[in-house]
Amino acid sequence: MRDFDQMGLVVDWVDACRKGDLATLLDLYADDAELECTCNGTNLYRGRHELETYWGPKLSAFSSAGFGLEEIHPAQNGIDLEYSVAGALRIRASFRFSPEGKIHSTQCEPALQGSHDCGAC
Repeated sequence: MRDFDQMGLVVDWVDACRKGDLATLLDLYADDAELECTCNGTNLYRGRHELETYWGPKLSAFSSAGFGLEEIHPAQNGIDLEYSVAGALRIRASFRFSPEGKIHSTQCEPALQGSHDCGAC
């Protein structure tokens, strides 16, 4: 396993979201990455195509509404992040990584509001 900067990788993820840069965002994920979103029920997305389907419409909303980094810190097996959309809607995301230095899995859930309010994560 090579050493890499997990925190830096998540900061790159935040930057791609702020810019609405889908290609850069997808390049941060491993080919077999998965994303589990529990904001509106539990939805699982696997592989680049499904991640593109998930993130494509969301990035436009993030870049126009505003995307804010609220908290970021190391976790037991990766990095935990809390971000906001439009200054109010807060999302909690946990990132885990492949040995090659790519995002292998992401889990997101609403933070500080009910799950019915979380359409942007």
